[in-house]
Amino acid sequence: MNQKIVIAGSGFAGMWAAISAARAVSLAGKQNQVEVMVVSPTPQLHIRPRLYEAVIENMAPDIAPLLEAIGVRHLAGTVEAIHADRREVEVLGTDGERVTLPYDRFVLAAGSRLFMPNVPGLKEHAFNVDQLASASALEKHLKALAHKPETAARNTVVVAGGGFTGIETVAEMPQRLRDILGQDAKIRVVVLEQAPAIGPDLGPVPRPVIEEALAECGVEVITSTGAVAIDAEGVTTSTGERIETHTVVWTAGARANPLAAQINGEHDRFGRVHADQYLRAKGAEGIFVTGDVAMVATDDEGHLAAMSCQHAVILGRVAGHNAAAELVGLPTHPYSQPKYVTCLDLGPWGALYTEGWDRQVKLTREAGKALKREINTQWIYPPKADRHAAFAVANPDFVIAA
Repeated sequence: MNQKIVIAGSGFAGMWAAISAARAVSLAGKQNQVEVMVVSPTPQLHIRPRLYEAVIENMAPDIAPLLEAIGVRHLAGTVEAIHADRREVEVLGTDGERVTLPYDRFVLAAGSRLFMPNVPGLKEHAFNVDQLASASALEKHLKALAHKPETAARNTVVVAGGGFTGIETVAEMPQRLRDILGQDAKIRVVVLEQAPAIGPDLGPVPRPVIEEALAECGVEVITSTGAVAIDAEGVTTSTGERIETHTVVWTAGARANPLAAQINGEHDRFGRVHADQYLRAKGAEGIFVTGDVAMVATDDEGHLAAMSCQHAVILGRVAGHNAAAELVGLPTHPYSQPKYVTCLDLGPWGALYTEGWDRQVKLTREAGKALKREINTQWIYPPKADRHAAFAVANPDFVIAA
């Protein structure tokens, strides 16, 4: 009887877990004994790190040919329940049918979701760039502004959340508005950040560069302030200010997919499952967690993997390899990712590239932008649908040389 590895999710972590698992099975010569299956609504990799951009073409490349080339099966559906005690998952298929899948190893790579607190009007009136459909809805809304009467509310965009995604979104917004409303339109673009400074998680070193870039792009930064109510005509802030706007974009953080809560063991404040260095869930045998659902150290200095594409890719490779290695008798591989970089898109100003957890600035403006373009258009996309080429970059310690 064949053994089965089930992977929930086909995002960055899920896709690379599938490739790495298939590679390990192939190395052991046990393709006919171990089946690797990916469960996700569609066999696509959604390029979420780029959804802040104005043009959102080719943001969901088809990975079905890749999965076929490496011998991985895809099941169109969503894992809804995890039964670790009997090593089964329940799947709701896109056809409406429910199936129960047994597994020998389960890899949870279901990603994260936008944090949506109980702010009045948030769900009804705000936009976001968390998923492709929501990014498309925002773009459609922005283009429709040109057909509305000119008012301050029409010409104003408020981005709620001044973290990484919020900064990238708001930096592009002045030019996006001018392209739609006219280069001479009197626009206002505001970013609200609850912390005392913009980009709180990015630290103090790159902050002056970020502030300079946003000012040059025409963005108004308001700190120590959040959105407490949103309606069709504006947003009310925590300081009592009313900003008239037809466009509020919510970018206030992420939380692990709710499936993570079904796995026994400790969870962090983002809902991520505590994992060991091999990405095994500490509270459930036979389960690996990876990507945005895994809380794990990147090094011996106390740094934790971020909920980012950068970490998800390697986390996926390690989880997939180890899930397969335990079944086929290969050595398992501990997760380690001591090198940390950021590349922050800052709209027409350029981009900011930093290295290290203290985020030392290495590239700015056009030099940074050139690197960001390479990352966004090449590095994060799936490998070609070629078995040998995919396996060549799927080993658990593979790192792209910058």
